[in-house]
Amino acid sequence: MPAKKRSSKQVWRDPDDAPSLSRAWFEEADVVVGRKVVRRGRPAGTAKKQAISIRLDRDVLAHFRAAGSGWQARINATLRRSMTGSKR
Repeated sequence: MPAKKRSSKQVWRDPDDAPSLSRAWFEEADVVVGRKVVRRGRPAGTAKKQAISIRLDRDVLAHFRAAGSGWQARINATLRRSMTGSKR
């Protein structure tokens, strides 16, 4: 028995049955400018950094993490200093 074809016509719905549009709905809605969806969140950075995977000794990692947030930036700064030979 052949499968039934679905109709491409949409079923009419009464606009009065639409859900109420709350502030939360608008805060979650996509913003469209022209035909382009504007992405939410943090804009893409201009820094030319690359995400990598690196294996470090536990004590080295513990040392950098112990100083609090920004430990990855401190590792990067330490590597940069060793690359240029400058001491800071």
